[in-house]
Amino acid sequence: MSTATITRRTEGGPDAPPRRRKLTPLRMLLHGFLIAVSLAWLFPIAWAVLTSLRSYDYTAANGYVSFGGWTIDNYVTAWRTAEFGQHFLNSVYITVPAVLLTLFLASCVAFVIARFSWKLNLVLLGVFTAANLLPQQALLIPLFRLFTEVPLPEFMSDSELLYDSYWGLILINVAFQCGFCVFVLSNYMKALPRDLYEAAMVDGASIWRQYWQVTMPLCRPALAALATLEVTWIYNEFFWATVLMRTGDKFPVTSSLNNLRGEFFTDNNLVSAGSVLVAIPTLVIFFMLQRHFVRGLTLGASKG
Repeated sequence: MSTATITRRTEGGPDAPPRRRKLTPLRMLLHGFLIAVSLAWLFPIAWAVLTSLRSYDYTAANGYVSFGGWTIDNYVTAWRTAEFGQHFLNSVYITVPAVLLTLFLASCVAFVIARFSWKLNLVLLGVFTAANLLPQQALLIPLFRLFTEVPLPEFMSDSELLYDSYWGLILINVAFQCGFCVFVLSNYMKALPRDLYEAAMVDGASIWRQYWQVTMPLCRPALAALATLEVTWIYNEFFWATVLMRTGDKFPVTSSLNNLRGEFFTDNNLVSAGSVLVAIPTLVIFFMLQRHFVRGLTLGASKG
């Protein structure tokens, strides 16, 4: 080993091994707090999985704070009773178009806000952002009346009205999710270099080409992060599906959990198994897009 290499390693050069940060009492307290918060967040999930793997007869005799009675029959029964196969497809029919429409419309509005300077720029952003602050329950009665009176075009043949239709749930989710996406994407697009648009204009690129071929490719990390969040939120949406749907075969998978509840008796082990089955798709999507999700949040934070 040469003298220069030894010098770099001893003096903290590029070849030097990473130094361990000293574990101070304050840092130990911070780590303990973070571990406690993580365990608190994981406890409901772990408890649901534990409950779902136990038979009702055993827990009825020994209580839920006990170990034993292991079985996977709850998952089989929950899948058949709640008809999750059909309801998972219903959630796909609602979630995929809603996410795509939300990201497309939000990116269009965000591009206008970030690309052009005009008097109502901040007002437009404020309107979209303020819409998220309004409680959804406050709009229940007017929206219910609207959905029961507005007819659908003939090519939307799943229902005659917005009420009890997939399109109704798609539109309501797009309306409530666009504000957050506009806020995030507009801040992300404002950080893009202006020179890109000037070069595109010199090359004769239209506004649409500047949006589609210049801006959108650069926003892929942010779009991936938002797509992960939006899939989770829209897929897990329960309130509007319960209010604006009446046909049981059209309910999304979250609303179909009601099929596991009896009129006079509820098997909590069975409901836990159904809840775990419902949560699996969101966990799979998150782990598949985790790298893009973290990258999108990191780039947004560094450029903001």
